[in-house]
Amino acid sequence: MTESHQTGSEQETREVARVMAAALRRGDVVALYGDLGTGKTQFVKGLCDAFRVQDTVTSPTFVILNCYSGLENGKKEIFVFHFDLYRVQTAEEIYDLGYEEFFFGDGISVIEWAERLETLLPSRRYDVTILFGEGENERRISIERVGMNLPGNRTKGI
Repeated sequence: MTESHQTGSEQETREVARVMAAALRRGDVVALYGDLGTGKTQFVKGLCDAFRVQDTVTSPTFVILNCYSGLENGKKEIFVFHFDLYRVQTAEEIYDLGYEEFFFGDGISVIEWAERLETLLPSRRYDVTILFGEGENERRISIERVGMNLPGNRTKGI
């Protein structure tokens, strides 16, 4: 199932992410796709807002990974792992990070430039595509649940 949204500002893009965050559970992976400047980092900021992350959320382009501490349901600590793979050339570079610990761990993993992971992406995940719209600030956002009907699914629908 795919949801479609149209936004007209960074704040509206963040709001789509905040609503989506209510469906996320520990161990979920959100794969972000979109051209440079479409608002992938704004989407991550919205997810982090929903988890009450207090740190400033920035794109980890030069360090590949930022880890943010937030709250699940406003109570229990949860980590949001924010990957930016813009500078990654091969999937092998991800092996060096120990990606399995993050993708199959107890936090939420959010991956900008997810197409660079190829076959390393988990079979159960959310694919979020952000495209430029007609106007300068307009964006088209699609959210697809991939593999959510597989046995052992931990994720509820959005």
